[in-house]
Amino acid sequence: MIRSDRDGDILTLTIDRPDKANSLTAAMLSDLIRAVRGAGDVRLLILTGAGESVFSAGADLEEARAGLATSALWEDLSGAIAALPCLTVAALNGTLAGGAFGMALACDLRLSVPQASFFYPVAKLGFLPQPSDPARMARLIGPARTKMILAGGARLDASEALSFGLVDRVVIDPVTAARDLAVGTADHMAAIKAMVSTGT
Repeated sequence: MIRSDRDGDILTLTIDRPDKANSLTAAMLSDLIRAVRGAGDVRLLILTGAGESVFSAGADLEEARAGLATSALWEDLSGAIAALPCLTVAALNGTLAGGAFGMALACDLRLSVPQASFFYPVAKLGFLPQPSDPARMARLIGPARTKMILAGGARLDASEALSFGLVDRVVIDPVTAARDLAVGTADHMAAIKAMVSTGT
């Protein structure tokens, strides 16, 4: 399930399926898309997972076999996140794997706990990554390291992900650290994001 908690103009969306490594079903992806598109005038959107070990393992295994691994829902979700004017933060409470990379890459910032690991085993599983993921990842860490992860199946720990630039900060409590970044008004934060994006 997806838990939505709004505190003033801060919206936190939590992937709440810890017994299944926070793996995502089609219904959960649809719920995330609706929540993101309905975020309204928030100044900060936080994406996180329930539990202390896994942000998300990607697609639910049974639904992946039935076609979810190549569903357009993943790209719809990352596109909706990228289009938000507010600051968006992936508060990675644990391991980030597979299709769940898309939503994290679409965020403005990624904060991770020290024990997280990162892997996107599409080549091993015989799939291609979501269409926008390679370009977003390459902008963060460069093309060679992107190929190492996507084509070579490399697994990173949090310290290596930080050194690559895949995550922006390693912290004990990423949700609290994300909330600490909500220092401006929604309009101010949106204006700064637009300036960074256009280079003006």
